Amino acid sequence: MQISTTSVPPSSQPFWAPALETQNRAAWQQLQFSLLKTHLQHAYANSPYYRASFDAAGVHPDQLQSLDDIRRFPFINKKILRERQMAVPPLGDIVAVPERDIVYIAASSGSTGVPTASPFTAQDFENWMDFEARLFWSSGLRPEDRYCHSLNFSLFVGGPCVLGAQKLGALSIHAGTVPSERLLQILRQFQATAIWTTPSYAWYLGETAQKEGIDLHKDLAVRRIFVAGEPGGSIPETRARLEALWNARIYDYYGLSDIFGACAGMCEERHGLHWAEDHILVEVLNPDGEPVAEGERGELVLTTLKKAARPLIRFRTGDIVSFTTEPCRCGRTSARMLGVHGRLDDMLIIKGVNIFPSDVEEVARKDRDLTGEYRLVVERDRHLDILTVEIERRHGFNGTDEELAARFTRQLKSVTGVTAKVVVLPPNTLPRATHKAKRVEDRRGKVWT
Repeated sequence: MQISTTSVPPSSQPFWAPALETQNRAAWQQLQFSLLKTHLQHAYANSPYYRASFDAAGVHPDQLQSLDDIRRFPFINKKILRERQMAVPPLGDIVAVPERDIVYIAASSGSTGVPTASPFTAQDFENWMDFEARLFWSSGLRPEDRYCHSLNFSLFVGGPCVLGAQKLGALSIHAGTVPSERLLQILRQFQATAIWTTPSYAWYLGETAQKEGIDLHKDLAVRRIFVAGEPGGSIPETRARLEALWNARIYDYYGLSDIFGACAGMCEERHGLHWAEDHILVEVLNPDGEPVAEGERGELVLTTLKKAARPLIRFRTGDIVSFTTEPCRCGRTSARMLGVHGRLDDMLIIKGVNIFPSDVEEVARKDRDLTGEYRLVVERDRHLDILTVEIERRHGFNGTDEELAARFTRQLKSVTGVTAKVVVLPPNTLPRATHKAKRVEDRRGKVWT
């Protein structure tokens, strides 16, 4: 097996792989079609699950004549991944290589608490790290940087992404999920210039630093913060608040354990997240399974193009996104995701209107009389869903809670079309998250489906 190694370009060069990153859309599609054809054949020939699934759906890899033909193939989802792993332990019958070829597994527990493995061959892992280096490079990370990786290393697919920073030559600090005070000490001692965490934790860490008497602008050297795991990094209001707090640039990343770490992320222009289109075929579909137009919201469906250990063909992520294929000002031509607007399982329908936590966050982070923290509480009264939004006033606010609530109600209705009950709380009332924030409290019991 040949494992490729990409040489590190000069720091002044804007692209990690110039020819690939700047090719036109026709070249991207030609590359994807070639990779997809080979990948489907690999899945059908070597995965018992895919052979049975394709046969049951009456499709065969030889029927792929264009990228649009991917829509003839059946979906897969997280539930199926868990079921097949449990049916054929330990890794399931979706796996398409012998176990001796698997060198690494990530895992996510999900709602069942049973770890769902995501296996990698040596080449899968090298391909992943090469893209992480490419992604970091597009976000401005360079060999001169000191990068602090503050994501969980315990089976979490985000843990090994630090090796992408090492691949490009940055001094890398494997901090992991140490206590906040310890992490701040590390950032201060080594004057780290970049860090990766979740948006909620970046907010929490900044507040903790201020309580500890640390001047984020003077005592620390952090100038780039990569965030993932929540929609906040692509919400302009959230990004602006975090940047003002840290005096650093925020870059949103997207990944999932079922494929690999960060598989889309922001370049220096920070207008959308560039996809790893040489690794993943992206579909954005409406509830009927039809593609949505650029800029419209739909469910993100992903197909791997190179991952040999466990191919994923038309994996339904449950994430609601929008996208564009317009060339970016940075010169890259890969399709860009315009942020994650929410998840199907987080979506609320209030009086017929779809609303996501990210919609509320946009309003909460824009109002400087608020701390930016919020929570959605959903209850049912005589078959009607009632939404209450809890927000916090900031320290030193001189107005009234009634004034704040009325203003927030108007702004929320303007953005979403939904009228909610708004409750204003004192500062530091809502729980702070050290990983992913829980923004919805559903008190309805059994919800209609």
